Amino acid sequence: MIKKSLFLLLLVLTACQPSNNFKNPVSDVASLGLVPKPQEVQLKKGAFLFDADMPFVIDSGVDNRIDGFVKKEFPHHKIIKNKYSFKGKGIVLSLIKSDTLLQKEMYLLDISPNGVLISADTSQGLFYGLQTLRQLFPDVMDDTKQDTLPALHIFDRPQFGWRGAHLDVSRHFFGMDFIKKYVDLLAKHKMNTFHWHLVDDQAWRIEIKSYPKLTKIGSVRKETVVKKHFKPFVGDGKAYGGYYTQDEIREVVAYARERYVNIIPEIEMPGHSLAALAAYPQYSCTGGPFEVGTKWGVFKDIYCAGNDSTFVFLENILDEVMDLFPSKYIHIGGDEAPKTRWKACAKCQQRIKQEHLKDEKALQSYFIKRIEKYVNSKGRQIIGWDEILQGGLAPKATVMSWRGEKGGIAAAQQNHSVIMTPMKPCYFDHYQSKDKDKEPFAIGGYNPLRAVYNYNPIPKELPANKRGHVLGSQANVWTEYMASTEQVEYMAYPRICALSEVLWTGSSRDSYDDFIQRLKRHFHRLDAWKVHYRHLTKEDE
Repeated sequence: MIKKSLFLLLLVLTACQPSNNFKNPVSDVASLGLVPKPQEVQLKKGAFLFDADMPFVIDSGVDNRIDGFVKKEFPHHKIIKNKYSFKGKGIVLSLIKSDTLLQKEMYLLDISPNGVLISADTSQGLFYGLQTLRQLFPDVMDDTKQDTLPALHIFDRPQFGWRGAHLDVSRHFFGMDFIKKYVDLLAKHKMNTFHWHLVDDQAWRIEIKSYPKLTKIGSVRKETVVKKHFKPFVGDGKAYGGYYTQDEIREVVAYARERYVNIIPEIEMPGHSLAALAAYPQYSCTGGPFEVGTKWGVFKDIYCAGNDSTFVFLENILDEVMDLFPSKYIHIGGDEAPKTRWKACAKCQQRIKQEHLKDEKALQSYFIKRIEKYVNSKGRQIIGWDEILQGGLAPKATVMSWRGEKGGIAAAQQNHSVIMTPMKPCYFDHYQSKDKDKEPFAIGGYNPLRAVYNYNPIPKELPANKRGHVLGSQANVWTEYMASTEQVEYMAYPRICALSEVLWTGSSRDSYDDFIQRLKRHFHRLDAWKVHYRHLTKEDE
C-alpha cells in the first residue's frame, strides 16, 4: 500500500475539477502506443492542455539527472524547484516516501485537466514516469503549439530488475555517437543495463595504459573473412581497427548514468583471447607468435592457467577496467575455452597436480574462482557465461545462460543469480524471417518478433522457491555480420521493443496482437529518433 499522503496529493490534483470542454483525445489504451506497456492504465474524462509557458515543478530532493532529462526533451520550459510555492498548472514531479518499501523503479502518472503529476519513491522512478509522459507528447516537439494530453491514471513498475541489451564491438567497431545512441534507445524503452562486449579474438577495443600493445597491436586485424568463406579462407584484404580511449569510456559511462543505464564491461578469459595474445604472447601456453583473428569461431590458443604471470596480467587489466566502470558486476566471459593447449602444457598440468584438480575442466573452475576472488577483493562481483559451471561454480558468480536455459536452471538451483539469455529467442544476430533471402546476411538461426514477445525468462522447470534468483534477461547482439550501425539497428529493433515489454510489463502484458497495434504507433517514434528498424511483414503479424 502507498502512503496516505500520496493519495491526498493525488486528490488535491484531481478533485473539484472545472468543466473541460475537450474530450479525451484517445478512445482506448492501445491508441496511445505506449511501449513497453505500463502495468495499469486507466483512461479518464477530459484532457490537459499543455502550453509553451507551463513549467516543470520538481521536488528539491530529486536527482539532478531528472533536470537534465527535462532540459533535453523540453528545452524551452522553465524548471521550478519548490513544488510547495507553486500555484497554477504544470507538470509536477514529486518524491513520495512510502511506509513500505516500494520498488525503486516504480511510479504513478496522473493527468487531469488541472495538470500532470508524476510520483515515485525514487528519482529513477520519476525518470521512467517521464519516459512514459514523453511518449504521450508528439514525436517531434513544437513549443509554439499547445499539446493536448489525455486524462489518465497510470500505475507502473518493472517485473524484472535486469533489463538489458548487449553489443559486441570486437567483431565490428562502432563510434562514440552510436554507442551513446544505443544507450539512449535502451533508456527510452526502460531498459537499464548495457552489456558492452569489448574484447574478443578479433580485436581488443579498450585502452589499458599498463599494456599499450593491447590496442596498438590487438585492436587491428589485417583483414576480415568474407561472409562464411572459411575453407578455403577468403578475406577482404582490408585492415580493420579501432578502440575506445579511457576518456571515451568515462564519457560513455557518464552518459549512461544520466539515463539510469548501468554498463557491464566484458573482458573475456580464459578463451576468446587471441587479440590479447597477439600483443602479449608470453601469457599463452605456447609463446606464439599469434595474429589477431581474421575469421569467426573458437580458437585453441587461450590464456595459460599454469603461469602465475597470466593472473598478474589479468588482475592489472581488471584494475583499470574497474576504475573505469563503477558497476557492481564485471563480466569475465568464461565461454568457449578449448582445453587443447592446457592438456599439452607442462605448466597447466603441474597446476592441476599442485591444486589436486580432477582435469582441465576443473582447471577452468580454478581459473574463474581465482579471478573471482580478486574481483571480490575489490568489492565487485563477476558474471560469466554458463560454461563457468564446468568443474564447479565460483562461490559468488552470476551466470548468464546462453546455451539454452539448462545452465541458468542449474545455477539458480545452487542459489546463484542468473540472467537468462538463451540463443532462442535472445540472440538478435539471428534471422527475423524464414525467408532469409529477403533479409541481410546473418549468422543463422531464426528468432522472429513473436518468439521474442512470447518469451518468459522464468523457466517452468525451475521450482517456485528458486525463481527469485532469475534477475531478468537481455538481448545479445553479436556483430560478426553487422558491419554498419544501420544493420545493428535493423537487427535490434523492433525486437528490443518486444523484449522491453517482456521484462518491464512481464506477466501483466496482453496479447501479441495488442503489442503489434501499439508497435505500429511506436514506429513513428522510432522514425523521429532516426532508428533504422525492420518494418513488419505478414509473417510478423
